[in-house]
Order: sequence, then C-alpha cells, then structure tokens
Amino acid sequence: MRALSQLQRVARQSALTRAAGVPQLAVARHPTTGGGWAALAAGSDVVLAVTGAQVAFAGSRVRPADADPAAYTAEAQFAAGHVDRLVAAGGLRGTLGRWLTLLGGPAAGRVAPPRALSGVAPPTTGWEAVQRARAVHRPRADAYLDACFTLREETGGDRCGGRDDGVVCGFGRLPDGTVAAFAAQRGTPTRPAGFRTAARLVRLADRLGVPVLTLVDTPGAAGDDEAERAGTGPAVAECFAAMAEARVPVTTLVIGEGGSGGALALAAQGHTWMTPDSYFSVIAPESAAAVLKRDASRVRETAGALRLRPQDVTDLGVARGVVGPA
Repeated sequence: MRALSQLQRVARQSALTRAAGVPQLAVARHPTTGGGWAALAAGSDVVLAVTGAQVAFAGSRVRPADADPAAYTAEAQFAAGHVDRLVAAGGLRGTLGRWLTLLGGPAAGRVAPPRALSGVAPPTTGWEAVQRARAVHRPRADAYLDACFTLREETGGDRCGGRDDGVVCGFGRLPDGTVAAFAAQRGTPTRPAGFRTAARLVRLADRLGVPVLTLVDTPGAAGDDEAERAGTGPAVAECFAAMAEARVPVTTLVIGEGGSGGALALAAQGHTWMTPDSYFSVIAPESAAAVLKRDASRVRETAGALRLRPQDVTDLGVARGVVGPA
C-alpha cells in the first residue's frame, strides 16, 4: 500500500507541472501497465508508444482469461485515441528530438492567415462558390500545413476512446523559427472524436501559451446514428467552449466548405478569414431547398440567397476578409 500510494504523489507532481505551463511528454515502452500507465503516461500532454509494446491498465497476468490480447497493445491504444503516435523503436530518438524542439521552442505571436493556394478569384455566384469548395482537386488542409510550417508533429485521439482521421492537430515550426499549434479539418463530416481532439489541442496550446491556427473545411458535423450515440452535441459544445476560453491568439482560415455549426465550432470569433474557393453557410443549399420545400431545380437559386460566398461572409462581418494567393 505504501508503494501504491506513491501514485498519488506522481499525479500531484504531474498536476503541478501542468499548472506551471510545462509540457509533459510520455513514451510508453514495453511493458507499460497499471499505475505507470494510468498515473503518469496516459495523462501526459503528448503520448508516444513504441510499436508492439504492451500498453494497458491490466497487466498480462491479471486480465480476464478470455480477453483479446490485441486489445492490450500500443496499436489498440492508438486506434482508441489514447495514444498520439506509434513510433518504431529505431525511430524514437528522432521523433523525440522533433517533439522537444517544438515543445521547447519560442511561441509565435498571432499566426497570420496563410495565403490562398488555389490562385483563383472570388466566385461570382453562390453556386459557383459551393462547386469550388467541393472540387476534388482543391488544395486541402495538409497542403496548407505543409506550406505554413517547416516542421510539424501531430497529436491525435480524443482520450475518450475515439479517433477521427478527418481532423488533424499538432504543433509546428513557422519559417521564423517560432512555434504554433494547429487544428485542421480535412473536408469530411467531423465526428465527435474530431471535435474533442480539436478541443484538447486548443486547451493544451492555451496552457502552454502557444497561439493556434485552425483550418475549417467540413460539410458539417456528422449526423449518423453512431455519431449521435458518441455525443455530437456535447462534443461540438466542448469545442465551442475551448475556443471561447482560449487566452492565446487563435486565427482561422476557411479553406473549403464551411458547413454550419460543425465549421463554426473551429472558427475564431473576430479573426476568421476566407479563401476564394471556400464558402460558409448556416446550411447546405440542398438542405435549405428541402426545408423551404423547393424542388432540386432551385438549389442554385437557394445557394445565392444564402449569401455564402467568401465576399458575402466578409460583408456580413463574420469573416475579416478574403486572402489573396501565395
């Protein structure tokens, strides 16, 4: 019991580290189980796990006899959103070096909105704006992140059992050597795990005093029954709260579809910008036409009435402006 009670002291020191604004990075090697996993590693800001390692609360000799061994691995913890990244043992040194460079680097000021990568002029009609934002070959989040950062590492998972590959988060080094955090949507309907992952990133950056860049690109929050059971509403609310509570500067660039509350949850109030091939709307034109009991032939007309073009969103005061080409 005396040894077990030391976990409380470990947890206390971790809490003091967080309160001091010091980043905490953990590496789960083989084996990482019990209190070592629960009291120290799993609660770190960034969790790396060595591939093939046993990573679980229940050690191999105390788990149920009929348990699936695959559920107690680093790979399983990664799939469930409890580990940020899997790293081969041979690549651990380089990965740690990059993370320490980013977490120990000087924080940037407010991140300037990236320049547009498409090189097109603002659309003339609402339907043109929708078509451009939905175009398959339009520049996506990863292209913008590559253009913005000279070095970046990703966090992932909501630490609640979920992972959404449609949202990418992490920290990156800007060309001037300073560090910023990012949370970006990749053009798919954002799932509850995606919103929780973004909220986790914003709160971590806020605690570390690192500014945040968010890239908005989603047709909206996922609306299927599985997403509802996973808590779409509470997850969106958590993301709204994290953005509202952030004390560090947050800059947003809408790079594609800005679909209703699922997009607004990642948008910075007063510091949101648009690219010429993006739109922002309270509802998709097709859905708006259906709500208004209009047939499909009036979808284009409805798109114009929604005032969703980037210049319209700017005129409405929701966005600050339309960025020019790089």
